[in-house]
Order: sequence, then structure tokens, then C-alpha cells
Amino acid sequence: MVEMRSDTMTRPTPAMRRAMAAAEVGDDVFGEDPTVNRLEAKAAELLGKEAALLVASGTMANLASLLAHCGRGDEVILGHLSHSFIYEQGGMAAVGGISPRTVANREDGTLAPEEIEAAVRSDDPHFPRTRLVMLENSHNRCGGAPIDAAFTRTAAEITRRHSLRLHVDGARLFNAAAALGVSARELAAAADSVCFCLSKGLAAPVGSVVCGSREFIGQARRARKLLGGGMRQAGVIAAAGLVALDEMVDRLAEDHAHARKLAEGLAAIPGISIDPARVRTNIVYFAVTKPGLTAAELLRRLEREGVRMLATGARTVRAVTHYEVNAAGIDHALAMLAKLMN
Repeated sequence: MVEMRSDTMTRPTPAMRRAMAAAEVGDDVFGEDPTVNRLEAKAAELLGKEAALLVASGTMANLASLLAHCGRGDEVILGHLSHSFIYEQGGMAAVGGISPRTVANREDGTLAPEEIEAAVRSDDPHFPRTRLVMLENSHNRCGGAPIDAAFTRTAAEITRRHSLRLHVDGARLFNAAAALGVSARELAAAADSVCFCLSKGLAAPVGSVVCGSREFIGQARRARKLLGGGMRQAGVIAAAGLVALDEMVDRLAEDHAHARKLAEGLAAIPGISIDPARVRTNIVYFAVTKPGLTAAELLRRLEREGVRMLATGARTVRAVTHYEVNAAGIDHALAMLAKLMN
């Protein structure tokens, strides 16, 4: 099966399995798991922040960060297509009493700076207090678009003018860095906090990491406990994360090359609409334009041919490349799609 529904489908590498089996462990709630401590120190150093915190998932990473930055009744400005707004069950409101204020994402995943600034509330007792601006990099719903450091600096300048904080949901931050030819540290530099997933393109079985100042991480650690994320002998998870950071970052460009190959092949298939120029990381969105054929029906047929993708709308499909999808898999997927669309 050529599995392209998500890069969360990656399975731990043999090196990760060996590291997990041999991991030195302790109680992480007490700060005594040496493998977790090594992972957190490495993540903080890679992203240029004072401290880091291992959490169970990207959703927990974002919610713990929001709870650390905001109080009940506060407001966060974020894109209308952001993962935290669409796919995280409204946790900021349900758990934290935090109000989202959306600004339209542009095609490249960014927000218009003037619209960010216009969304900041004035000091009026009728309004919630604006506390945070949240960006996503790379941006899933905007075709995996990587956000460059210049835009993040622009957003940070706005937050500083208004005494706000800036958080970056960097679930696929290392993919963005690979696409832009810069370090993840550079992309995170202007942010007050940033998180990234170990369990997507980096291929670890579970986990995300939140990075920021020591004071912020202290608050995020309290939020993690509130969310039920205080883990005990978590070194078995952290061990795979360490291998991911050591061995999986530099190869992400291969996934991007496979995604471009897929996009270019899709563009040549009648009944499919895609702009290959928009594919810059490992995420490929395309539209099914053949009359009478829905995305769901196409993907049911495609799975019978040994290929899995994800329907994200009545006519839209997402495919995500990762280390278990090779060039032969892309060739097979394109051949099967061409067959089914004929």
C-alpha cells in the first residue's frame, strides 16, 4: 500500500525501535527522565530557545502554549484556515476560555500584516483582551506553504508594538526549513514560542515539543499536567524523538521532491486540476474535476489499486509524502490515477 493520507502514518525506523528498547528512563513529571531531558535540551538548542517541553501531540502542544500565554476571556488572532482553529475541537475555547479571532489566510499561508494589526483589540471593557498572535508553518490547508523568517519577523514587530506574544504552530517546521533552505532556528527566532511534531515527517511514533523561554515553559508544563499530559517513564518516547532529530531532518528534501513529482504527474491527468508551482513541501492538494466523480469515490477505487489518499472536500484530495513513500510509489500512484480517470 502506498500510504499518503498523512505523514502521521510513518512508522518508527529500526534505529528508533532500538533506541526505544534501550532507553534510560525515569519519572518525567519529577523531571527525572534523562532521555526526555536530553530531547528537550536538544530541541531548545536547535530552535534557539531557552527551554523545551515534550508533550503527547501537536494538538496538546498548541493548547498548552495557548494556556501558557492566555487567561480566560483573552483572545488569540490566527488564520481562518489554521489547524488550531479548524482541527483541534475548539480546545482553546472549551478548555481555556480563550476566544479565537480569525484573519483570512492568504494563498501562501501568511496573514496580511495590516489585518493582524486591525484585529488587535483596543482597551475597552466591552472587548476580550488580545494576548497572542498565532501562525502556522508550514501551512497545511494552504498547500503545505512554508512561511519565511521575514514574515514571522513582521508579525513579531506587530506583537511587540501591542505588548502581545507570538506563537508558531510549527508542526512541520522542519519541512518549511528544508523547503526554504534555512534552519528551523532561523524560522523560530522571532517567535516567543514554537512547537513542532516528532510524529509527522520526522517519523517518530508519538510526540511533539514546545520551545520558548524558561518562564513560558514553566507555565506550559503546568498546562500539560492540567491536560493529562504528565508522562512518567517517557524516555521510551523521547528516545525515538532523538533519533528523529539526528537522522530524519536532513532527508526531508526527498519527500518534497517526491511531492513535486506527484504534482507534476497529476497536472498531466485529465479530470484533475492542480498547480504544481504551489507544491513546495510534502503536501499536495488537487481537485477532481471529472463530471460525476467525487473525491470520496475516486479514493475508494484508488485504495483497491493499492494507494491511499485523503478526501478533504467533495472534490478535493490531499496526498502527503514521507520517508515510506519512494519514487516507485509515486509512479504507481500516478499510473493508477491515470487509469481510473480514463
